Amino acid sequence: MLRAALPLLWLPLAGAGTTEEPTREPGSPGEPPPGLALFRWQWHEVEAPYLVALWILVASLAKIVFHLSRKVTSLVPESCLLILLGLVLGGIVLAVAKKAEYQLEPGTFFLFLLPPIVLDSGYFMPSRLFFDNLGAILTYAVVGTLWNTFTTGTALWGLQQAGLVAPRVQAGLLDFLLFGSLISAVDPVAVLAVFEEVHVNETLFIIVFGESLLNDAVTVVLYKVCNSFVEMGSANVQATDYLKGVASLFVVSLGGAAVGLVFAFLLALTTRFTKRVRIIEPLLVFLLAYAAYLTAEMASLSAILAVTVCGLGCKKYVEANISHKSRTAVKYTMKTLASCAETIIFMLLGISAVDSSKWAWDSGLVLGTLFFILFFRALGVVMQTWVLNQFRLVPLDKIDQVVMSYGGLRGAVAFALVILLDRTKVPAKDYFVATTIVVVFFTVIVQGLTIKPLVKWLKVKRSEHYKPTLNQELHEHTFDHILAAVEDVVGHHGYHYWRDRWEQFDKKYLSQLLMRRSAYRIRDQIWDVYYRLNIRDAISFVDQGGHVLSSTRLTLPSMPSRNSVAETSVTNLLRESGSGACLDLQVIDTVRSGRDREDAVMHHLLCGGLYKPRRRGALRCAQAHVSSPPPQPVQRRNYPGRVGRGTWQSTCPQKPPRLYPWTCRQAGTRVSHPWRAWHPRPVPRPPL
Repeated sequence: MLRAALPLLWLPLAGAGTTEEPTREPGSPGEPPPGLALFRWQWHEVEAPYLVALWILVASLAKIVFHLSRKVTSLVPESCLLILLGLVLGGIVLAVAKKAEYQLEPGTFFLFLLPPIVLDSGYFMPSRLFFDNLGAILTYAVVGTLWNTFTTGTALWGLQQAGLVAPRVQAGLLDFLLFGSLISAVDPVAVLAVFEEVHVNETLFIIVFGESLLNDAVTVVLYKVCNSFVEMGSANVQATDYLKGVASLFVVSLGGAAVGLVFAFLLALTTRFTKRVRIIEPLLVFLLAYAAYLTAEMASLSAILAVTVCGLGCKKYVEANISHKSRTAVKYTMKTLASCAETIIFMLLGISAVDSSKWAWDSGLVLGTLFFILFFRALGVVMQTWVLNQFRLVPLDKIDQVVMSYGGLRGAVAFALVILLDRTKVPAKDYFVATTIVVVFFTVIVQGLTIKPLVKWLKVKRSEHYKPTLNQELHEHTFDHILAAVEDVVGHHGYHYWRDRWEQFDKKYLSQLLMRRSAYRIRDQIWDVYYRLNIRDAISFVDQGGHVLSSTRLTLPSMPSRNSVAETSVTNLLRESGSGACLDLQVIDTVRSGRDREDAVMHHLLCGGLYKPRRRGALRCAQAHVSSPPPQPVQRRNYPGRVGRGTWQSTCPQKPPRLYPWTCRQAGTRVSHPWRAWHPRPVPRPPL
């Protein structure tokens, strides 16, 4: 049962099922009854899970050893070290067992090792940056992959016709096109492993990494079409077969995206009803995302595209529905699985290269492939970028094009696809395997080692890991609305117009359907920021030993724990409890950084301009001394608010306050006279 349920590394279990001890019936004639065994060795019963755990342990220890020396890891990418470690382990296994074992099998790679890496990439992908550069990503993924496939395959066939490839390499034009389809695609695992350590700017990273994810559909279609043509024979291919190949490109890509959207909808809808069973929330995220991958694979669609779209589409709603503990569990579990899978992939790549029985060498084919993939990659990037820069607001300069051309890494996807080839249909499979191994090692090791010095030498803009301030967020959303309004006025339905329409549709229908009401109420962006600042304000006030300005301390009998604080509002809880405490950032004397100071300023701006009580029907109650509050015939709700420098007053509105929109004159006044906005004039007290 364990052998069937845990085929994670596809380890050879040939001896596991053939060396079982024969069962003896107790009391059989001529056999003594078995005695009580104090110790019995049962290796074959735990061989598969034990070896899986051992490989994961070796991979984890290798990562620990690599990071003991900061100088080594700063110069050499981790993927290079893992491949070299795999070569060493493969040589040891070959010397001891006299045969190569523990190879990277395609079934293991595509079904167990690749899904967690792609899910982690899609789930935590910055959606705003991805959709801002979607046009460039699709251009490089579709047009670029088609260009690299046909140019590389045709050039290798021409190299053979010129006599620069050995005659023993028996391959025709269709064979070389098949090889070009699997060797031309940029690998997401290799790109993610190398570019995360280089830390290039966000736009450059999202274009290269997005291309590596979305070109899977083109690679799958070209690989299957060319493989079918090779099996059919070039003489039997008809015109309708070419039309079917073109149509399959749309079916595989759009079908994979549709499968991902369906499972993203199911995942978001399911997590809406898990408020009372929080323990299964992380399980649902992994289970439905993996089901999307398997469903697309079962239907011969793009599984990578399916799980990417699923993670990208469900994150907003899932993060709003699940608890904080579940979000933490999902994040670290997903990162751990992706890191383990990536480590095992590179180790097994090194081990698989030791098996010389699976490959054959030809120098002309190897050197020609290396030259053509680098040359046509660079040429394709230059031509496509020139076209894209005619439409981009921020063009890609020549330095970005150099990094994009040099960052087209190949990896385990190409190796797994070349292993799947049938030797009876493709006689040159062994030569293609050797060439693929050399290309993967060259791109991951040589280009991976030199891309970081290249980035420093070219002075490429690096990524800046910082969280935008409240002021930056407000200005960004303001410019988005202005650009959408301009496009609407001039009648041009461009990117900002459609994004604004999508946000309205999402707010009106999808968010109300896929989010719980308590989560949807705080999804307004300005109010959400104001709410989070109130939460931080309250926590800081309590942690610093602050006291409340009332006869009793801040007691909230109905206040939930900090883990479930997203279900309600601190302001409403304080208003319901009748406390006179002022949880405001000005109470805290120590402002630790400029970012905190800027957030505090914007916090008071929101307090003064966006959160005003209604004047109609509002009763203003004068607050007496905190030690002896006056008796009131009716218990009223108190709203704490600071109205002056050192002056405290609590208002008692009958209705909850509403968001008060600014006029242009008020906005200009607050910008030109900021102190008037931070400290409004005190409201005169009514006579008692």
